[in-house]
Amino acid sequence: MIAGRAYFDHAATTPLRAEALEAMLPFLSGEFANPSGAHAESRRARVALDDAREQVAELLGVGPGGIVLTSGGTEADDLAVHGGWEAASDGRATDGPAAVVCAAMEHHAVLEACRALARHTGAELRTVATRPDGRVDLDALAVACDQRVRLVSVMAVNNELGTVQPVGQVAGLVAERSPGAVVHSDAVQAVPWLDVVGVTGAVDLVSVSAHKFGGPKGSGALVLRGAAGVRPRIAGGGQERGRRSGTPNVAGAVGMAAALAATVAGRETESVRVATLRDRLGDGLAARVPGLVESGRRADRAAGFLHLRVEGVEAESLVLLLDEAGIAVSAGAACSSGAVEPSHVLASMGLDPGAARSGVRFSLGVTTTGEDVDHALAVVPGVVERLRN
Repeated sequence: MIAGRAYFDHAATTPLRAEALEAMLPFLSGEFANPSGAHAESRRARVALDDAREQVAELLGVGPGGIVLTSGGTEADDLAVHGGWEAASDGRATDGPAAVVCAAMEHHAVLEACRALARHTGAELRTVATRPDGRVDLDALAVACDQRVRLVSVMAVNNELGTVQPVGQVAGLVAERSPGAVVHSDAVQAVPWLDVVGVTGAVDLVSVSAHKFGGPKGSGALVLRGAAGVRPRIAGGGQERGRRSGTPNVAGAVGMAAALAATVAGRETESVRVATLRDRLGDGLAARVPGLVESGRRADRAAGFLHLRVEGVEAESLVLLLDEAGIAVSAGAACSSGAVEPSHVLASMGLDPGAARSGVRFSLGVTTTGEDVDHALAVVPGVVERLRN
C-alpha cells in the first residue's frame, strides 16, 4: 500500500492478488486470441477460458454449465433480475399483476434493476424492510411473498454494514409461499469471508464479482443452480451458451479463477485474522470517541466490516478529513460524481435522515495490518474532535 496511508475500503475494491496477476499476464500479451475462433491461437485461449470456468464453477458449487461469465457484479445482478424474471415468467399466468420482491437494503445494482423491471413490465415491486440489527425482516418478507411473485432477491452480505443475511431461510420461505419464484442472492461481499456454497446452496441465482476478492475489475459471474435459467440481456454471437453474447474476457476469467482459488484456500485463516483486527479497531475507537455507535451486532457481520455512526458528525466530512490524514474509508452510497447521499441501508432500518448521513464504513481485507489499525486509532479521535469543534 502507499506509505503513510491505511486502506480501509476493501468492500469497494481490493488490491489485485499476485496469483491473479501472474495468471493473467500471458493473456494480456502473447496469448491474445479470441477464444471463439478455430485456429491454434484461439484454441489455446478457449482452453484457458474453459479451465477458468471449470475452476470457478467447482469453487462455487456448480458444473461448468452453471456459470455465466459477466463484466462484474452489476451485470450479474442485472442478468439475474431481468433474465431470471423472464425465464420464470414463460408460460406462467398470475391472478393480477406479477410481482418482484427485494430487500430494501440491496445494493443499487439490484434495487435499480428491480425498479427498471417494474417500469418496463408493469410488475409490482415489493421492497422488504430491514430490522434494526441490519438483517432482512423475515416476517415482512413472508407478507410480501404470494402466488404472484416471480423473483425474490436478498443479498448474502450487506455491502455497507457487512451483516450476514439468512439466505437459507429466505429460500425456504419463498419455496413455501411463492412456489415457482426464482430466488437470487447478490453474494459479491460474501466471497472473501463466507463459504458461498454453504450460504447460498438453496438459491437459484448467485452473483459474484472478481475485484471484491483480489481479482481484476471488469470480471464477474452469475451462478445458476438446478433448473434455473436466464434469458439473455445482450444479443449477438451467442457466447455463454446463448445467455450472454460478446467476446469473452479471457484474461479476466483466468484472473478471477486464480483469485477465487487463493481466497477460498486462505479464507478461514484470513477471516480469523481480519476479525481480530476489526475488533481491536472497533473497541479502540469506542474507547476513544464519545458518542460513537456501531451499526448492528458484530456477531452478525462478516469479518471485514466495521460500520460506525458518529454523533454530531456528517460522514462525508469525516471521510474527507480522514483521507487528508492518510486513512481511506467510505460513507453512504458514493455516486459517479463522488458525492455521498444518505444511506438507503440505514434508512431501511428506520433511522432518520441525520443518522443516515452519519454512517462510516471501515472495511478490512487481506492487506490490512496491525499498523493500519494503530494508525487509525491514533488519527480518528482527533479528526472527530476537530469536526465537532
